[in-house]
Formats: sequence, C-alpha cells, structure tokens
Amino acid sequence: MNHKKTPHSVKFVEVNEQNAGQRIDNFLLNQLKGVPKGHIYKIIRKGEVRVNKGRIKQTYKLQYGDRVRIPPVSLAEKKALPAPGRSLLSLIENSIIFEDSSILAINKPSGVAVHGGSGVSYGIIEAIRALKPEEKFLELIHRLDKDTSGCLLIAKKRSALIGVQDLLRNRQTDKRYLALLCGSPDFKKQKVTVPLLREVLKSGERFVRVDQKGKESTSIFTVLERFNDSVLAEVNIITGRTHQIRVHSKYIGHNVAGDSKYGNYACNQRLKNRGLKRLFLHSSQISFKHPDSGRKITIQAPLSTDLEQFLHSLK
Repeated sequence: MNHKKTPHSVKFVEVNEQNAGQRIDNFLLNQLKGVPKGHIYKIIRKGEVRVNKGRIKQTYKLQYGDRVRIPPVSLAEKKALPAPGRSLLSLIENSIIFEDSSILAINKPSGVAVHGGSGVSYGIIEAIRALKPEEKFLELIHRLDKDTSGCLLIAKKRSALIGVQDLLRNRQTDKRYLALLCGSPDFKKQKVTVPLLREVLKSGERFVRVDQKGKESTSIFTVLERFNDSVLAEVNIITGRTHQIRVHSKYIGHNVAGDSKYGNYACNQRLKNRGLKRLFLHSSQISFKHPDSGRKITIQAPLSTDLEQFLHSLK
C-alpha cells in the first residue's frame, strides 16, 4: 500500500542569478525532487504553475526576478535508490580526463548510462554527484548513448551549462567520433545530409529513421584506415541528432560495427567472433570556446584498451 507524502502548501520562489535562463520545466524538476516529468508538464499545462501571476508554457525561460508559484504536489513515498556501487564510482573517478572550476569531462565507459531511469537506478551523473558531494551544481551538458564511449561534458555551474549548450545548439563546437564501419567504402571522405525522424515505439524504445519529415542532420565521414572487411573512420558531426552516426552509417550501407539496433547482423557476428564485444563508436574529441575565458579548448578521450587491442588484431 502506497502512503502519500503530505503535500506542501503553495510556495513562491523568486528567480535568482543562478536560475535565470533555465527552462521552467527543468527548474521545477529541481524544486520538486522525485516528481515525475509527466506530472510537472501536467501542472504547467493546467495553469497551476504561474510566473508573475500569469500562465506559461513548459518552454518558458525564467528571467532574473521572476516570481514562480509552485502548487502543492502529493506523491507516493518512494524507496530510497541504492547508492552507486564502489566499483562504478572507482571506474568513473578514473575516467575523468579534464576538470576546472566550470567544466568536468570524463571518458565515458561503454555500457554505462549517462543518467538513471528506464530500469537503471543510477548512471554517470549520479556517480559524479556521489563522488563530489561538495559540488552544489553538477549537470550533464549533453548526452551519449549507453553503449557509446568517449568524451562527455558535465557543467559545474549554471553559466557553463547554458554557455556550452548554446555553442552546441548554434553549431559552434567541433565534435569528432571514431567508428568502425562494416564493408569497404569506395570513398575517402563523404558528407551525409539526410533528415532524421525520431519515433518512440510502443515498448518505449527510441528508434530513428531517415525521413523527409525529420530534422536536417549532417555527418562527415573520413576513412582513416582500411582492413579486410571494415574501415576505421573519423566522423565529424555538424548536428547532434539522436543515433545520428548509427543511422547515417546504415544509410550509406556501411553500418557501425557491433550495433545491435541499426547494424548488419552478418558483419556483427563476424567481428564478434574475432573479439569485438561492444558497439565500436567512440566520442574521441570535442573543441569549443571555454565559457569563462573564451579561449578555444580541445578535450581528447583516448580509445579504451579493448578497442585498441581489437584494432591491432584486425591489422
């Protein structure tokens, strides 16, 4: 039997410098810890949340000095989630490749989700927060798929979060991936510009396909090294759509090796027999203007030992 938490009374919060620029839905997720996103959207839609006494949409960006009305919300008591295990914490701690007062970067291991949810109690961001309890603000700047490894950026203050996300949105960053592609492409360099449409299947699984109704997307593939039946390619993504590289690779007929969703089964089996145990997609570097200094920085994430050894075996 679920017992209800006693709902708090109506609360009014004045937006400070730290929260200015944040979307109202994200602000409420922080204010109402544990309340599902769907319920947050519902109370916004019903007009129970007000800003300066007026109704707003979930996309509204808060401004300094705004007065936010937060209604009482009751929710079922939740069991406390287990803390990230020592082995995960150690793995993440050893994966930190850059840190200053604004930004932290990790070389994300494959197989670890970036955040909890969908059956996963915790992910990278929860582990980082457990490792650094003294940091009052830690938020993901962007995301990587669970099976993709490599450079993942985390903001240590809101100005860095907004600053780097603006650069990503305005395509003022340079993001490079390494991917092992099936087959023997006849190109050295190829630009792929096809629109991608994201769908959510009945199971809740996300699926992306090439469709004219989708969002424009651009990837540039450059072959670095050729093997018998595969190539190592660098992929520069101009846009950052969900599953972009994996779907663009499939579109040009050279699927990413080890991709169980969009991949080539025969190629995957062949490479698995030779020792490939995971998706061969790695975010190798990202360059951008630092939000504090304005200087260009490049953060590089080396390939994991298992992928390096697998490449060596292909030679």
